[in-house]
Amino acid sequence: MKTDVEELGPTRVKLTIEVPFEELKGSLDKAYREVGRQVRVPGFRPGRVPPRIIDQRVGRAAVLDEAVNEALPRLYSDAASEQELRPVAQPTVDVTSFADGEPLVFTAEVDVRPEFELPDYDGLAVTVDAVTVTDDDVAEQLDALRQRFGTLEGVDRPVESGDFVSIDLAAERDGTPLSDATTSGLSYEVGSDSLVPGLDDALVGLAPDASATFESELMGEAAGPAQVTVTVRSVRKQVLPELDDDFATTASEFDTLDELKTAVRERAASMKQVEQGMQARDRTLETLLDLVDIPLPEAAVENEVEGRLHNMGHELEGIGQTLESYLSLQGKDRAEFDAELREGSSKSVKSTFVLDAVAAKEELGISDEELTDQVVRRAQRAGVEPQQYANQLMQAGQLPMLVSEIVRGKALALVMEAAVVTDTEGHPVDLDAIGGGPRPDGAAAAPSDDVAEDAAAEEQATSAAGDDEPAGDAVVDTTAE
Repeated sequence: MKTDVEELGPTRVKLTIEVPFEELKGSLDKAYREVGRQVRVPGFRPGRVPPRIIDQRVGRAAVLDEAVNEALPRLYSDAASEQELRPVAQPTVDVTSFADGEPLVFTAEVDVRPEFELPDYDGLAVTVDAVTVTDDDVAEQLDALRQRFGTLEGVDRPVESGDFVSIDLAAERDGTPLSDATTSGLSYEVGSDSLVPGLDDALVGLAPDASATFESELMGEAAGPAQVTVTVRSVRKQVLPELDDDFATTASEFDTLDELKTAVRERAASMKQVEQGMQARDRTLETLLDLVDIPLPEAAVENEVEGRLHNMGHELEGIGQTLESYLSLQGKDRAEFDAELREGSSKSVKSTFVLDAVAAKEELGISDEELTDQVVRRAQRAGVEPQQYANQLMQAGQLPMLVSEIVRGKALALVMEAAVVTDTEGHPVDLDAIGGGPRPDGAAAAPSDDVAEDAAAEEQATSAAGDDEPAGDAVVDTTAE
């Protein structure tokens, strides 16, 4: 096989491949067997029809076409490997010359990974926000805690923001009632903006037993524009407990309010440290990417765009929403959305190339133990058993993708470890002191939690850090790649 390579651009090449006819013998034999299984000839069992009979009944040309179609992927792959190319998309293949007994000549145009020089990433200067806990931060956390222990008291007045109301909702479209958007006796917190767009504005100022109709964009089975009527049945306000020592004893393990405030302040500082670690990760990557100028293969960017659109469409479909309704709620037009999507996709593709280059330079890999640990963590977040999650990955052929993702995380963690991180006040930031430094997947570890504080805040911190401890074991063999 003879292969010529022509550079069509910094990230696209054209292969011209010539294959002697005799090298197609294996594919030709397979083609005869395949065609033989499909034809029925009296006196011969399926799959046992001699080639000369197939030529008579079906024609030699059909067999040659089958042989070429079978051989092309293998021949292209062999040629790309021989030329040490690293394709990032499927090729465009064109057979330019082929006849019985003559060489097969075809071309393949494909986007490939760009060649570039890695900058010196030892000691990158990275600046992050300083960890500052204000009195307002503490007050916000205490208010959240008070709300958990608050009580509801009925009032006879128009609705105000922050009230809890019992309401009836009915919707119609073009005069036709929408049964899927009708309910009664629904409890709702005014101002939460968690139910129907426009509902909060319609409720404020509405007296008990009064109604109001407004235009809204529904989601779910009744997705689309509709006229919604809300009727207030009752109004209750939230009464919060006083901030005193009694409240501290009720809401926590502390005996005094001062002790509770101190614990809340410490917890707020820990949460901000987690955020600081995440910010250090993101800004380290941004700093590294800014030092590299890479021509991006158009096919790679398009694949990333399409993948993100597909995932987003699946998520929106799950909540009964369309992309158009989502953009309307976000106040964006399609052109603005597409521009942001392409920018994010381009950055993602560039990150992949740069971190892969770092991993290759540092000869980073992943052990079975590390892969198993990551599978267990992700299975926990997905709410499935680790072995089930591992089986799904292998059946879908996604295990190599997971391995690559983890190795890139290790590459970013290595760059972070070598970075000089300071906050906006000029103080050095010790990522190890935050809670173990960068994790193998590039995230910052969570601080230890020994304060029984607001559950929502705890969940937020844990989610931000992604530091779930494995609760089981899964056996994943990296040879499955």
